[in-house]
Amino acid sequence: MNSENYNKKQRTTKYPSLISGEQPLPHNLEAERAIISAMLREPDSCIDMGVENLGDEKMFFSHVYRELFKVLVKLKNSTTMEVDLITLAHYLSNNNRLEEIGGEIFLAEIYDAIPTTANFDAWCEIVRELSQLRAMINICTESVGKCYNSDEPIGSLIDEIEHKIFKIRHGHSKEAIIVLQQQLKSTFANLMDILNNKVEPGIPTQYPDLNKLVYGFKPGEMFVLAARPSIGKTTLALNFIRHVALNGNHNYPVAFFSLEMTAEQITRRLLCTEANIQEKAFFDHTFKSSEINNLTAAVGRLQQAKIFIDPTGSLDVSELRSKARRLKAEHDIKLIAIDYLQLMKAKGNSENRQNEVAAISSGIKALAKELNIPILVLAQLNRDIEKSGAGALPKLSHLRESGSIEQDADVVAFLHRDRDQAKNRQDEDITQGLESLFIVEKNRNGQTGIVKMLFFPERMEFVSQSRFGEADRPEG
Repeated sequence: MNSENYNKKQRTTKYPSLISGEQPLPHNLEAERAIISAMLREPDSCIDMGVENLGDEKMFFSHVYRELFKVLVKLKNSTTMEVDLITLAHYLSNNNRLEEIGGEIFLAEIYDAIPTTANFDAWCEIVRELSQLRAMINICTESVGKCYNSDEPIGSLIDEIEHKIFKIRHGHSKEAIIVLQQQLKSTFANLMDILNNKVEPGIPTQYPDLNKLVYGFKPGEMFVLAARPSIGKTTLALNFIRHVALNGNHNYPVAFFSLEMTAEQITRRLLCTEANIQEKAFFDHTFKSSEINNLTAAVGRLQQAKIFIDPTGSLDVSELRSKARRLKAEHDIKLIAIDYLQLMKAKGNSENRQNEVAAISSGIKALAKELNIPILVLAQLNRDIEKSGAGALPKLSHLRESGSIEQDADVVAFLHRDRDQAKNRQDEDITQGLESLFIVEKNRNGQTGIVKMLFFPERMEFVSQSRFGEADRPEG
């Protein structure tokens, strides 16, 4: 037997009992029986707790306990009668399922299976974890088969497997449909917490006027920031990230996916802005020795920030999803920024670029909902804005290769300023800041409007103009 055939045989027979199903799947019938017994003994509390802990009957290994769980939940929600052993037997008998379940004697044995319901949560945890193990085994077994026989690109296959594993890790496979009555209590409590300033509706920015419009970066939302080249959208995105990561109360972990800049370029820009030092000072040797303290202090502050940089060029949606899920699972990131959308790719050879951008956009929105975090996406505007004449403001129609960007996005904002302004002003005037507009053109859950900002190009920083005073002005 040559080594190639030997290795192939080893790969296919290393775990024969698991793949062939000879070994039984993980389960605990005693815990499953205890849960059903508790739901019969104390239906008013335990049935609701069972739904809350397990979701539905799919968590059970035994088809008998699976059926009894489903019937008990149905009786609790659809009848005015008290749920007990008699009403359960009556329902099963009327539907010709009593004998299939095991008869009245079997139901009585289940009822007497436990002395107390005190350990109900622990039993649910056992059943839930074993259900997750079974799901993992099924996914891994299915994945082995796909790895041998799939014609899909390897990236798509890995993304599919990671997505299924992520669903198991974060809540198993619960139904996506939520009954309004079940959601009202938590929603009301959350609104009261926001009203009483116990929680924030979103991650606040450093711009008070902008927070009044969009209420910060909200979980599950796709926030598109678009501009023409060289206006400063990357700079503003890094300003956002720096503030979020260095917010004294939270220090949120954030991820920055840059398809244009290297990790060193991004770090250098963050460091110089935080130190309030011109980046060019290092290249033209105008750096002052008195500024070294500012620089080292900025290094110390940024070392406390949890900013994860991915400089992968030509990033595709499946790679983004894979990396984002890992960052969420390992570091609980609270915000993702992508620079920028039109440089991304979708799997497959799309002949229509607008369709490809639409697929990328919908994929980013789906990821924001899946991870329940905001995603800030930078995008480019087309040249039509420049053809509109002096003083023209960007519109949704100016989004380059827009496709479904404006439809998928919860917020669409434009960064706008006169690029010739810096050329026409003296150096000392530039230090006073360049007038810029942050235009919120679409806001699904808030207001639209314009926020006036000042841009300091030498320090790569935007400041909210209405909140800007002499004390805030960077030193020349």
